[in-house]
Amino acid sequence: MKTIKELKSYLLLWSTQSLSALGSGMTSYALVLWLYRGSGSALSTALLRICSYAPYVLMSIFAGALSDKWNKKRTMLTCDLLAAITTAAAFLLIKTGQLCPWHLYVINAVNGLMNTVQQPAAEVASTQLVPRQHYQKTGGLRSFSQSANTILTPIFATILYAFGGISTVIITDLLTFGAAFSTLLFFIHIPEPERTEEKQQSVLRSAGEGLRWLRDNPLIMKLIFFLAGINLIASAYTAALPALIIPKSANGESILGAVNACAGIASLAGSIIASALPAPKSRVRLICLALFFSMSTENFLLALWDSPVVWCIGAVCGWLFIPVMGTQLDVIFRSTIPADMQERVYSCRNTLQFFTIPIGGLFGGAFIDRAAEPFMAKQSAGSFLTVLFGEGKGSGAALLLGILGIAGTAVCIIFTLLLRKDMTDKKV
Repeated sequence: MKTIKELKSYLLLWSTQSLSALGSGMTSYALVLWLYRGSGSALSTALLRICSYAPYVLMSIFAGALSDKWNKKRTMLTCDLLAAITTAAAFLLIKTGQLCPWHLYVINAVNGLMNTVQQPAAEVASTQLVPRQHYQKTGGLRSFSQSANTILTPIFATILYAFGGISTVIITDLLTFGAAFSTLLFFIHIPEPERTEEKQQSVLRSAGEGLRWLRDNPLIMKLIFFLAGINLIASAYTAALPALIIPKSANGESILGAVNACAGIASLAGSIIASALPAPKSRVRLICLALFFSMSTENFLLALWDSPVVWCIGAVCGWLFIPVMGTQLDVIFRSTIPADMQERVYSCRNTLQFFTIPIGGLFGGAFIDRAAEPFMAKQSAGSFLTVLFGEGKGSGAALLLGILGIAGTAVCIIFTLLLRKDMTDKKV
């Protein structure tokens, strides 16, 4: 009861923002299916993710420095409102029959820019609302909501889409936004962090301070670059997954939804583990082990077996321990980075850790469409590669996933060796 009282404001913010994230996820899911049906191209769907992350990567380092000067609550409200306006624009384009792929790319780019500004403010808001002793618990809650949304997004999006089309999905998204926006506006007070420095400094100087702080903290830098390597693999995986599953059968979209739901169920279980797990002797070691298990299992299971059951097992293996990793990483960051530096450092972290996502998405989509699928189409039946990765459309995506399995395992081994000394530090 005491814990709930201490976390009352945070729980209210977390629950309503999670509901809004579910609505946004359903819209994104429905639009990806709409685009893949029309184009049949892995690159066209990958471009949706690229357009979302490109402004995030390019502007994060400066957006965080700007956000550092602004009121956290007003920043979050403004960004949410502008993102909702773009969603409403998509609704109007659908209703008038004018929605085109390039509209979606522009809308995703604007949403990505809003997220760029909002995310560092939201990180600091969470830190201000949560007592230090509850960092791991609230980190588990964030993983829980993300996992639940991963499960529910394809289910609810499919039901709503079948019932009333994309318009119904978007209306639901806007309703969940309204609930989250109103709650934040009227019921949650977010205290501004105490500052040890003057705020009147240039954006470039503020961003430079974030970079210098990272330079002086090599453990955080190594973890950021570790995650950058994982994000490169994961974004290429995201581009490959629909291209692997949808062409395999008439029920490809349903199977894709089932695989995504299994990933969500695994993440949900992992979130429960993360919330209940006692503080480990070495958070760094646990991060390395969790990522190694994920990278060394899922991609190979997806690539080498043409079975929805095995794909679902692969999704479980790939996502079960990701919340555990994320929670430990979150605790290290929040415990190490001073509150009055978090916006600047998180913004620099966003640029360095996530710049590989658009690169991986572009590589994955282009590699499948332009290289892997044509290459596999030329292989004779019964050849070594067709035995491993199958025949027909989708075999190129399987080939890429096999490559990603090898690359992901190698990244984990390399960074585990680089972080070996940090595993003995009792502080982390």
